[in-house]
Amino acid sequence: MDLVVVSNRGPLSFTRGPGGRLVGHEGAGGLVSSLGPLVASSGATWVAAAMNEGDRAAAAAGVIDAAGYRLVLLALDPEQYRMAYEDVSNATLWNLHHRLFDLARQPVVDAGWFEAWDAYRDVNRRFADAVAEVAPEGAAVLVQDYHLALVGATLTVARPDLRLVHFTHTPFCSPSELGILPPAVVAELLGGMAAHRACGFHTARWADAFERGCGAVLGRAPATFIAPLAPDIERLRKIAASEECSAAAERLDASYGERRLIVRVDRIEPSKNIVRGFLAYEDLLRRHPEWVERVTFLALEYPSRETLPGYVAYRREIESMVAEINDRWRRPGWEPIVLDVADDVARSVAALQNNDVLLVNPVRDGLNLVAKEGPLLNARDGVLVLSHEAGAWDELGGAALGVHPFDIRATADALAHALSMGPRERARHAAAVRAAAAARTPQDWLDDQLAAATR
Repeated sequence: MDLVVVSNRGPLSFTRGPGGRLVGHEGAGGLVSSLGPLVASSGATWVAAAMNEGDRAAAAAGVIDAAGYRLVLLALDPEQYRMAYEDVSNATLWNLHHRLFDLARQPVVDAGWFEAWDAYRDVNRRFADAVAEVAPEGAAVLVQDYHLALVGATLTVARPDLRLVHFTHTPFCSPSELGILPPAVVAELLGGMAAHRACGFHTARWADAFERGCGAVLGRAPATFIAPLAPDIERLRKIAASEECSAAAERLDASYGERRLIVRVDRIEPSKNIVRGFLAYEDLLRRHPEWVERVTFLALEYPSRETLPGYVAYRREIESMVAEINDRWRRPGWEPIVLDVADDVARSVAALQNNDVLLVNPVRDGLNLVAKEGPLLNARDGVLVLSHEAGAWDELGGAALGVHPFDIRATADALAHALSMGPRERARHAAAVRAAAAARTPQDWLDDQLAAATR
């Protein structure tokens, strides 16, 4: 069966090289790193938005043959795309599904917001039109994520022969939380998703919330399926075996030596709950002074969505919190928290290999691949401290140390427990988490979507 993948961000990003030649680089994000290798050499078609000027130049050349698949980049109107991506996808739908709205102030559904919703609808229509033009007869069309929730509404009319599946990588909010948006918008959003043959989610929790919302608003729900994504562990192991990663691991060892190492690896994103993680660490130091100077918290935080004011403010809050805690607790030769905002994949992999405790405590997450990547890479029987609100908890919760994302004291207690485990308990914990994290592969996730397309 022919395959078409549809996503906001594509598997390749283009820049100008020597002599103005366009050079393709692997795109960013967990979806691309997991799905890209599976699509390579398959002959599939991948439809995505042009994200920068290099992408726009590549889009002008038409269909791009690369790595054994066909890439179609859409050069969308920049302002229309900005409204659809920033004002609706990120500032509205992301916050809605992750329970991040400060309801006394957000959202503001005014004339400007409805203009942005019109742009979101138009961008989705442009994607649908592009797929209708390039998709082979009877192809499976796998539409990815909340940016493209309305594609099915147009595409099922234009190309009823296509087998449409939508997959949501975020959580899905409850019916009552959907009520934050105007009823007509909610009906259009759910109706767009329900136009697909099936809708997939990382956990039964999110599928259940979607089904209940559809039942309440539409009086019906499409078929759903559960397909947790898995990391491409072979790709990560290649990075781990690289000279860059080995050098990063040596630097970590030289910097922290005999000290225990708590690590987190995130985007600077409010849903990741980074500030409360630091507060829990300080509570650990306060109530368990035996760990003062014996443990370092290494926080590797990648900048994200820096055009959105809320993200800029959250980064400042993180930096301010780290400075305050370090000022209160540092000792000669010991910095309690080391914050690094460099986008350094080799260092992140080295940190996941060599930590004693991995903290993953999101407010809410559709899955959280780091919670799986860390245990699979770790070589020190590291302990995973995981939020119940991460989608990955549904797979790893039988082994990981669970925490409520807002309970700072309980998170501090979990960190203390993790640091205090004896070698045998750590080994049992690490083996159990590793087995759960290794239970699926990226191919399983793709196969689940293809199975949903053929039912």
